[in-house]
Amino acid sequence: MGVADDAQDGEPPKASPRERLIAAATELIAASDGKPVSTRQITDLAGVTAPTLYHHFGDKDGLMEAVVARGFEEFVQREGMIERSASPLFDVKRLWDTHVHFGLTHAQLYTLMFGNTGPGRRPVLVEEAEHLLERELGRAAAAGQLSAPPAQAARAILAANIGVTLMLLADETDQPLSAGDIATLPLSAQTRDAVLRSVVSDPSLVDDPLRGVIAGGQPSYVAAAIALNATLESSHPEQLSGTEMRLFLEWLHRLSNAPEGGAGTEGESQPPTPPGGPQAAS
Repeated sequence: MGVADDAQDGEPPKASPRERLIAAATELIAASDGKPVSTRQITDLAGVTAPTLYHHFGDKDGLMEAVVARGFEEFVQREGMIERSASPLFDVKRLWDTHVHFGLTHAQLYTLMFGNTGPGRRPVLVEEAEHLLERELGRAAAAGQLSAPPAQAARAILAANIGVTLMLLADETDQPLSAGDIATLPLSAQTRDAVLRSVVSDPSLVDDPLRGVIAGGQPSYVAAAIALNATLESSHPEQLSGTEMRLFLEWLHRLSNAPEGGAGTEGESQPPTPPGGPQAAS
């Protein structure tokens, strides 16, 4: 252990060597302008020796993975702290803008987080970010405002969000942008609204999400199935047995993934018989 690894007697306790290494690597990456950061730079700034880095992280790549994980924690925490409104679509738009703002204000870290992915390299915290979006979209589905299942819509929105942020980073100028500026960036706003229109039952809601109701009467049977599916999954009604619930959700899932005007019109087909005969679901 290096001399600088521990606080001297009488001095305020320092952060642990592990935390100092993560903080040093994060600071150096932020200031690197995309250039490589050496192990020596990291250990010097952290005030530890190279063996300390190897002890905690195995190697420099292990430290970079810890930096990325910490970045995802901050990213998910920032999105989770957004105060929710009565309009889920309005909140989804704000989650998008918060995502872009985080990327543009943490350029090198964001590139490390989202620009170096590959097969089998999907961090757990990316899934958490996707689930955060899915929860908001679940609220929209329960209100009959989605034309796609929440999980499918969340994946499409997150994929577009990441792509737009990486493209903006490639075009970024030195002029700082506030959170309010992000909502007016043409590429971000246009792509955000376009992908939202592709998953909502009433595209006009994207331009006026605070309206909170679907214009033009009742939602289609697809939107209604998605809404009922989302409500049942969250409420677990006691009136249905576990077998009945699973069967009903399976039917709703089929309906919510069926094209408008497709199979399943009245008189053309009957619901599938439960395994074991009509009495199996009782």
